[in-house]
Amino acid sequence: MTEHHLAVTRTARYYQLGELSPATRRIWFVCHGYGQLAAYFSRHFAFLTEADPHTVVIAPEGLSRFYLRGNGGRVGASWMTSDDRLHEIEDHIGFLNQLAAQVLATCPAGVHTTVLGFSQGTATVGRWLTRAPFRPDRLVLWAGGFPEDMAAPDVTRLLRGLDLTLVLGSRDEYISTAKMTEQQALLQQLGATPRLLTFDGKHELNRAVLEKIVATPTNS
Repeated sequence: MTEHHLAVTRTARYYQLGELSPATRRIWFVCHGYGQLAAYFSRHFAFLTEADPHTVVIAPEGLSRFYLRGNGGRVGASWMTSDDRLHEIEDHIGFLNQLAAQVLATCPAGVHTTVLGFSQGTATVGRWLTRAPFRPDRLVLWAGGFPEDMAAPDVTRLLRGLDLTLVLGSRDEYISTAKMTEQQALLQQLGATPRLLTFDGKHELNRAVLEKIVATPTNS
């Protein structure tokens, strides 16, 4: 028995908060974690567009969906699993590049871009941005880190001089403060100058921290 692969066209889903126009000044690309759906994940960022009509949030959804328990009920999405992962990675990079090109073509030149990955989404945005058609003004890795299997030169080229924030809840069930500190040190070795923000919480987003990130000027 031999394994084969066939590239096919399929429909990807994403959600948008705010209206894209020549007046758009800020774009947020936000990638959810394992087992989440973009529709619900994007709601955490609704306050951004409500407070500023020139801000737009784009929330892509992982291409693989599944029932979270058994054969019915709630559905979640995933960016990848260990099975055939390299092809899943390629599919998602292609999806995100096509989406970004479409979104940014609608915006004026110089639009400020923030990319945020949460949990499993941090690995997705890390792989994506080393091959993206743009370089973000700000990158936020929340409750996760850069994938360890990436080529150091690619990571260094992306991260050097990039405004990078790491975020972790003090009671996160999946990643410890020590582990995140190690990630911070590794990224520094690769040329980044990441800041680490912590909050009293679990493996979750936190509005107060998001507001702090928004209020902090970027390096660009």
